[in-house]
Amino acid sequence: MSLQCGIVGLPNVGKSTLFNCLSNAKAQAANFPFCTIEPNVGVITVPDERLAKLVEIERPASVVPATVEIVDIAGLVKGASKGEGLGNKFLADIRNCDSIIHVLRCFDDDNITHVDGTVDPVRDKMTIDLELQFKDLETIENRYEKEVKKAKAGGDARAKKLVEVMDLYRQALLDGKSARTVQLDDNQAEVARDLMLLTTKPVLYVCNVDEASVVTGNKYVDAVREAVKDEQAEVLVIGAAIEADIAELETYEEKKMFLEDLGLSESGVNRLIKAAYRLLNLQTFLTAGPKECRAWTFRKGMKAPQTAGIIHSDFERGFIRAEVIKFDDYVALGSEAKCREAGKISVEGKDYVVQDGDIMHFRFNV
Repeated sequence: MSLQCGIVGLPNVGKSTLFNCLSNAKAQAANFPFCTIEPNVGVITVPDERLAKLVEIERPASVVPATVEIVDIAGLVKGASKGEGLGNKFLADIRNCDSIIHVLRCFDDDNITHVDGTVDPVRDKMTIDLELQFKDLETIENRYEKEVKKAKAGGDARAKKLVEVMDLYRQALLDGKSARTVQLDDNQAEVARDLMLLTTKPVLYVCNVDEASVVTGNKYVDAVREAVKDEQAEVLVIGAAIEADIAELETYEEKKMFLEDLGLSESGVNRLIKAAYRLLNLQTFLTAGPKECRAWTFRKGMKAPQTAGIIHSDFERGFIRAEVIKFDDYVALGSEAKCREAGKISVEGKDYVVQDGDIMHFRFNV
């Protein structure tokens, strides 16, 4: 399941430094705009304490964690929607992503140039929001008359619904709001996907702060939280420079000690990866045994046959049933065999909605 989060932001806000901490695919980090031109793609391991616990129990020959793709996209400037700077490329790259990690500079440092001369994360957010909104408005205007004609001429029900959705989106965009703020019913949401608008993508705001602010935040973080309070978006506080220092440490013990000295229980990178995973509406089911312990990624709400198909298409095609063990039961009893003896394995059919952390065994016949 290849889904991508795109890291976006103005030049010199810490995107590439953060990306370098997330992935072994090293992006160039330099104190000038546009140092990232081609989007860098990193396949990131998702930290999962449940998988680690299963490995302790099973001691398997192989361990396969869940992953998520992170894309470092070139910095955007004013006028991007009209092709300024690397605008056209930026917009094309972000259109290919499934969600957005929006990095905002929330620290003062005279040695790092800001493209607008001063630090103001809310202004920076609005700069990118406006460029994306302008492009979405252009997308709607280019398609609107065509859909209106289809709706009138042939009584096309889908075209009528799409025109209705475009009217809602256009009004929101003209009001300076992103398309994701528009509330749609299920039928409207289904046709809205055809538009592939940039501002419908879910967003996570990452406030890049200095060391003194990683625990408590600062005035810039407070301003960001106030600015996005109506967007139902998560705000993470991370010190990219600190994360870079942590990445250089060799052992788990050294990293843990470093974090404790800062008053943190978990690295910002771990929190960001988990948040990106949630942002993509992803969850994890597990398989466990002496040969392999593995975390499998699935879309929240998927049913048992669909998740079986993630392992192999034959599993979905010939699905008979799913045997499900809850993670807490598995850990408490220590093995699949003991869970079976204790009656802690449930047998589920085609309508079972798989839950995050389920330990699955599929029965199939083809």
